[in-house]
Amino acid sequence: MLQPGNNLPKTILLLLLAILPFTTFAQQQATPSWARETAEEKAKRMQWWTEARFGMFIHWGLYAVPARHEWVQYYEQIPPEEYKARYFDKFNPDLYDPKEWAAQAKAAGMKYVVLTARHHEGFSLWDTKYSDFKAPNTPAGKDLIKPYLDAFREAGLKVGFYYSLIDWQHPDFTIDGTHALRNSKEARATNSNRDMDKYRQFMKNQLTELLTKYGKIDQLFLDYSYPGPDGKGRQDWDSEGLLKLIRKHQPHIIVNDRMDLNDVDWGWDYRTPEQFMPQEWVKDNGRRVPWETCQTFSGSWGYHRDENTWKSTNQLIAMLIETVSKGGNLLLNVGPTARGNFDARATERLEGIGQWMKYNNRAIYGCTQAPEEFQKPDNCFLTYNPETKRLYVHLLQWPFKTLYLPGYKGKVKYAQFLHDGSEIKYTSRSNASASEHMAITAGENDLIVHLPVEKPQVEIPVIELFLE
Repeated sequence: MLQPGNNLPKTILLLLLAILPFTTFAQQQATPSWARETAEEKAKRMQWWTEARFGMFIHWGLYAVPARHEWVQYYEQIPPEEYKARYFDKFNPDLYDPKEWAAQAKAAGMKYVVLTARHHEGFSLWDTKYSDFKAPNTPAGKDLIKPYLDAFREAGLKVGFYYSLIDWQHPDFTIDGTHALRNSKEARATNSNRDMDKYRQFMKNQLTELLTKYGKIDQLFLDYSYPGPDGKGRQDWDSEGLLKLIRKHQPHIIVNDRMDLNDVDWGWDYRTPEQFMPQEWVKDNGRRVPWETCQTFSGSWGYHRDENTWKSTNQLIAMLIETVSKGGNLLLNVGPTARGNFDARATERLEGIGQWMKYNNRAIYGCTQAPEEFQKPDNCFLTYNPETKRLYVHLLQWPFKTLYLPGYKGKVKYAQFLHDGSEIKYTSRSNASASEHMAITAGENDLIVHLPVEKPQVEIPVIELFLE
């Protein structure tokens, strides 16, 4: 991987420029001076992220104590004072070892991580000066952010923060339809005494802490806007002011798209489809854009002891492959327990993903959607590395002896299994044997790949094609 200061390879640059939103001269003139950058500058800023493709999301907060979803306060409509009284002095992550977290993320093949510095409940993991509702005041007794950053940086991973625009604890955050007290008339009556100006300043103060106290931060995930009569959007957050502050302190940071600034191309760096797989490469105004899908192992982001709809290792690997095959990134979430360790179910799946990535990561890192001339075979995904000009065929279902590659004749010069580097033979209809001709239904321009009867001992086998 190139260092940030190096020039981008031409093929990577062309790819990134192709997916960045088109900016007309008029739009450029409307862009605030602090937000202006050329398409090439943006491509360089996002290069590491585009090449990485795979990251870890970590949802961790006070909600790990009740252990029944990170929105437990909302779902059960628990008043802030009761929520704090019930759980605040129970948060004692005595098993918290961020070096172990980093080791698991790295072994799984992840290249970056995003941790919830503060979620909707308003609980801050660091020693903020602007709130007493923070980890150092619990039995944890310390700032939990710095050791996280130190451990992941030491492991060679990029680091990021999730920061909630919502805060159910803050006394100046007005109660709306997404608040834990949304159905309380008494609570809504207090809105006349709540001051969103003070809350906006509170957010700016906290973000300034996060972006000035801990060195370079690579990614920021702000969450989320819900404009409308009983919601909040850009005016409520002062989204432009927040983004200006962020860019001032961390000019190279990559920021997501949840501040209600999606109508201007300078208001976000990438799209964030959550808990679903887009049908195709995500587009904005008909043009492909950088995107990242955030997904969970199960149906909850925070630790949920009794949640049992966990995806299998095979499903998770297939999800990663499909995401890259459509030009996107996967941010896969872990919800640590209240004691600070990863759920055994998460650890098992991370190990399984890591075993696959150890031998097949070449089909993920630096890869993207295959050129349109390469048609996807049945029960397969395709990924493509534009720098090495190698195409990867991911076999989701093992075929019996033969795989047809439609229209690939004359485009491939060598084929091998990626996991062990062993050669795979292939023919075309024109040079098949007489006996093969009787059974072959391939077209004249198809390649016929000859596979072993037994599937290799790999979760999802990958064929690496060296292209002409």
